[in-house]
Amino acid sequence: MSGYLDMVDDPSHIKKLTVEQLTELAEEVRQELITKLAKTGGHLGPNLGVVELTIALHKVFTTPKDKFVWDVSHQAYVHKLFTGRKDRFHTIRTTDGLNGFALRTESEHDCYGAGHAGTAISAALGMCAARDMRGSDEHVISIFGDAALTNGISFEGLNNIAHTTRKFIGILNDNEWSIAKNVGAISNYLNKISTHPAYNRLHQEASDLIGKLPMGDVALKIGHKAEEAVRGALNAVGLEKNEESLDDDGRGGKANSILFEEFGLKYIGPVDGHNLADMVQVLEYARDHDGPIVIHITTTKGKGFEAALDSPEKFHGLGPYDAATGKTAPAKPDAPPAYQAVFGSTMVKLCEKDSTVIGITGAMPSGTGLKALEKAVPKSYFDVGIAEEHAVLFAAGMATMGYHPVVAIYSTFLQRAYDCIHHDVALQDLPVIFCMDRAGLSANDGPTHHGLFDIAYMNCLPNMICMSPRHEDELADMMFTATTQSHPTAIRYPRGAAEGVPVKEQPELLEVGKAEVIDGFSGNGGKKIALFGLGQMFWVAQKAGEELKGQGYDVALINPRFTKPIDEDCHREFAEEAGLLITFEDHVLRGGYGSIVMDFLASNEINVPVKRIGWPDEFIEHASSVGYLRSKHGLTAEAAVAMVGEQFGVDDSAGEPAAQVA
Repeated sequence: MSGYLDMVDDPSHIKKLTVEQLTELAEEVRQELITKLAKTGGHLGPNLGVVELTIALHKVFTTPKDKFVWDVSHQAYVHKLFTGRKDRFHTIRTTDGLNGFALRTESEHDCYGAGHAGTAISAALGMCAARDMRGSDEHVISIFGDAALTNGISFEGLNNIAHTTRKFIGILNDNEWSIAKNVGAISNYLNKISTHPAYNRLHQEASDLIGKLPMGDVALKIGHKAEEAVRGALNAVGLEKNEESLDDDGRGGKANSILFEEFGLKYIGPVDGHNLADMVQVLEYARDHDGPIVIHITTTKGKGFEAALDSPEKFHGLGPYDAATGKTAPAKPDAPPAYQAVFGSTMVKLCEKDSTVIGITGAMPSGTGLKALEKAVPKSYFDVGIAEEHAVLFAAGMATMGYHPVVAIYSTFLQRAYDCIHHDVALQDLPVIFCMDRAGLSANDGPTHHGLFDIAYMNCLPNMICMSPRHEDELADMMFTATTQSHPTAIRYPRGAAEGVPVKEQPELLEVGKAEVIDGFSGNGGKKIALFGLGQMFWVAQKAGEELKGQGYDVALINPRFTKPIDEDCHREFAEEAGLLITFEDHVLRGGYGSIVMDFLASNEINVPVKRIGWPDEFIEHASSVGYLRSKHGLTAEAAVAMVGEQFGVDDSAGEPAAQVA
């Protein structure tokens, strides 16, 4: 570091710099982002786009007294640089390093944590209401992207602002991207404002950001009511369909009103989010304005880095890359495909053969693998934006019409639509298929993105069929099997590379509720141990079994496949014969697969010791790798072997972490 960034150790230091100096600071920040994230990976594009915005916020407002509420908060890296975390920035998203999102426990300047979209407006409004009730005077600023306006929660918050508080500052960061290109009417609306010829004419003629327009026909014709005609130049454009839509008196009708003004909010914009002088001026205006206000700024995702500008979807969030070229390391030729790629290619096969199979994503076509379907069979592909509840309800509606809609979604994001899964899919017994990507850990992202709760929240619902594959070929089999069912189904699978098992050209139809016995008891005379390894944890169970066999134990190895319904005959048979049963799962222990097995055994009065390996009853931190976190929390073959030693009176646990056991 050098120059002005080297001098900024606290947000107050930004207030001492001139606009010209802040402009230089912005370029230094961009270089810091590009060079540091090249080593760790991270959300480069979104942060390059908010450099000037973040500088202007700290120039005008004072944290931690004033509150910055970032929607999703993956764009808070610049904020972290300015708030005492600059020296640790190189550790972001790594083991024991800075979190990739805003985190209340990390800094007093992070007033609210987040990792999902659509939370900032409601959370900020809650802070405003609390401030008003206690009579304090801090400012609360909600920073949300245009993609957040595809999320229903945002509109629930907007609907209550004017009714709840007199002082609310919202900043709409409009870069036309979430992760994929934004879709839907709201995206079109915002684009219409920023590209409207009337706005562009006025923008060129504006002498200053908050300057007032003269009264006249032009101001009236662009969609403002007479009493609103004296406006800032950058606030002059409404949603004008055409001049014929004007009322007889020349005023714009309700269809021409600014969306936010219909919610009772003053609207200013669009403002160039990369013009520091304008940004400082408009934020000062918002700070001093008496009444709720929304400032619409336009920014460029990836600004300052050519590779990020050329590939905004890729550089939204990525692993390490070359800081000079933006190139990432090529995949090894013999590397197995990612589970997401297998899902995507299987969807293409299924949709090409069966027109009733439909793929649905909530603004994650690349992350889920559905990009392949969009290209190959576009008529079978729907992107509904960041609207998880809508995605599930949309799928439910299609299912009533004879389709098998596949909702491709991260496990952690599906939590947002739980009532819709319960009330609209399971209750009506509709054949919606939930393919839950990122089940297990998303190590670098941390607790907001870990998918460790889906077995518990799906298994308790009647009519649901729940599966988890141990490799990519079994994933394809499960997807095909799901398309033949008349009930809702859920398939959970992890992030990242699969196992390298060849995928059959034609998937196999699995028997619902039937486990796969890999190895039965050999009858060698050793103590009998049954290992049930679910999903990716099958391979941990297999490794433990090999070690135990080497110690003389008689080991059975089972791939459960289904968590609902479980294979009762298989579990009963091995439980009645074994001296110990161990379950392995990439899920929290409470309510997970092991709990389901124990419930079954207790209900059938089958008395056998059961040990469970899974995640503890806590939110798991972020780290550089899944392996590190599994080792730390005892989800290893070594921990399982130690548990066997403890059960049978042999101490093999020296130096090993204690496995998580109920």
